Amino acid sequence: MCRLGSPGCRTRAGEGPGGAEPSRNSAAPPPPRLPSACPQLPASGCARGPRGPVSEPLPADSLPGSPQRAPSASALHAAGAEPPILWGLASVFSSRTSRKSASRAGNDSAMAEGEGYRNPTEVQMSQLVLPCHTNQRGELSVGQLLKWIDTTACLSAERHAGCPCVTASMDDIYFEHTISVGQVVNIKAKVNRAFNSSMEVGIQVTSEDLCSEKQWNVCKALATFVAHREITKVKLKQITPRTEEEKMEHSVAAERRRMRLVYADTIKDLLANCAIQDDLENRDCNHMVPAEKTRVESVELVLPPHANHQGNTFGGQIMAWMENVATIAASRLCCAHPTLKAIEMFHFRGPSQVGDRLVLKAIVNNAFKHSMEVGVCVEAYRQQAETHRRHINSAFMTFVVLDADDQPQLLPWIRPQPGDGERRYREASARKKIRLDRKYIVSCKQTEVPLSVPWDPSNQVYLSYNNVSSLRMLVAKDNWVLSSEINQVRLYTLEDDKFLSFHMEMVVHVDAAQAFLLLSDLRRRPEWDKHYRSVELVQQVDEDDAIYHVTSPALGGHTKPQDFVILASRRKPCDNGDPYVIALRSVTLPTHQETPEYRRGETLCSGFCFWREGDQLTKVSYYNQATPGVLNYVTTNVAGLSSEFYTTFKACEQFLLDNRNDLAPSLQTL
Repeated sequence: MCRLGSPGCRTRAGEGPGGAEPSRNSAAPPPPRLPSACPQLPASGCARGPRGPVSEPLPADSLPGSPQRAPSASALHAAGAEPPILWGLASVFSSRTSRKSASRAGNDSAMAEGEGYRNPTEVQMSQLVLPCHTNQRGELSVGQLLKWIDTTACLSAERHAGCPCVTASMDDIYFEHTISVGQVVNIKAKVNRAFNSSMEVGIQVTSEDLCSEKQWNVCKALATFVAHREITKVKLKQITPRTEEEKMEHSVAAERRRMRLVYADTIKDLLANCAIQDDLENRDCNHMVPAEKTRVESVELVLPPHANHQGNTFGGQIMAWMENVATIAASRLCCAHPTLKAIEMFHFRGPSQVGDRLVLKAIVNNAFKHSMEVGVCVEAYRQQAETHRRHINSAFMTFVVLDADDQPQLLPWIRPQPGDGERRYREASARKKIRLDRKYIVSCKQTEVPLSVPWDPSNQVYLSYNNVSSLRMLVAKDNWVLSSEINQVRLYTLEDDKFLSFHMEMVVHVDAAQAFLLLSDLRRRPEWDKHYRSVELVQQVDEDDAIYHVTSPALGGHTKPQDFVILASRRKPCDNGDPYVIALRSVTLPTHQETPEYRRGETLCSGFCFWREGDQLTKVSYYNQATPGVLNYVTTNVAGLSSEFYTTFKACEQFLLDNRNDLAPSLQTL
């Protein structure tokens, strides 16, 4: 929403300054990166999150209000408005110029003193690509790259753990650039966050041409490593992030971990509850390749050179073998040399040692118009006579075939075998849908598309992740400026790129868990926030996520009230010192389309964080990110902490105090 109090953040096209509403890109998308997404799955994350932080939907003059999107100067003239409203925003902040300059000067001096700072877990590797590292096209083999990535990440994990570590998983990887003979690969890895015995390691891969001095981003990756000692149980020490980037990665790592744990269930739920489009019956059977034709099975004997320093099979070596058999399977479908574009999570289910035989199996699960998915699994056995094989790894790889102009070529259809083949075929379609949904969420730009993203079961996990991670990254920014303070209620602001963000903060005599429960149910918000006229629970998605329809009174000279469709995601602390989180963002539902009686508002990132300050003492913070420059109430509130902001936030405090004793049964579940 916009303000702590009002759902008005932005009005849809034709209703206000937003202009014509752009159409959604039909070629929607994958993750972020888990993420990224982020996203990749989320991938490692960007400064504003996969879609950037947001402004909660609240009417145009409520507590942390987030303004509607700023109109262009020509639009202002056409509407009869005077452009100086934008100048007014600048003048409002000019009173803080000296304060900000002093702050920046202090930061600059601190940076000068810390120019030599380097993350203590950081490990860097540089490798010159030789002919022995390449494939038939003279490009660096992805298998070789995976070996180097895994080695670098493992060294970083062991530097933090102080003991041997093993690879547990490698998140989705998207390859942006190929690497040729003679170029240099630079790999940098550092631990983002440590949990009990596992840790997330972030990896950045770039390449450079030594002759032209050009550099390219190749990929980002996120790996999970587990510390392993033979005798004693490992309890890892916590990471203390120092830079803004480290704080963001540390904050979002817990949310990425949550996504990994529910990924398998997400696929099952999608297959069980959603109709995955399957045009098998409409395809020309004369141009279909039987899936069995693409099947590959290969056996590798694990020798001492394939083992790591602990005697276990090197994870990077296993991934390289998997990439090899997957490439063969893909080649059998297209009768050409395919290019690996993405890998969807290596998951190590168990170890193998020197002397094991590894059986690697690959088959094309499904072929789409320009890409194909190859499934790979690895089984291990010790002796030839053994009948039981251990499933130790699996992954899904996406290949394309490029022409001379590096454009993807059309691929033949695949005909799956009945039974398991049809199951794999449907699962591949489900994974593609999830990738496209995640890519759409990540690639949306605020200036080009509506802030709201269509919600459905296929993207609910990633939308929830994006919702929480965007807020966490906004919280982690370290250049907030204290603008005003009244009776221990503080207002902080942050001018970043095109966004104006603000954050209200106070300490209340209520337990953090109580405050979290009271404010996470938006249906109770009208009890303290006059900018919420009504709140309807549309869908309880799961224990932590719910979708609400919010209405707000008419504000800012408009005759029509506003309404919002809001996804509210709540999270309990992952570790001591973490806050309780309530994140809010707009979504689109087919059952709640725009109606003539309301102006549809949207919000991209807002919400609450609750930190325990002591027994029955909680720091309550409300965050909101908005585009500056449109509504007068924003400049007024930011400049002087007007009664509108202050009154709403104090009403929130009184609501918490009045209701803190009504939650005994619910608190037992936290």
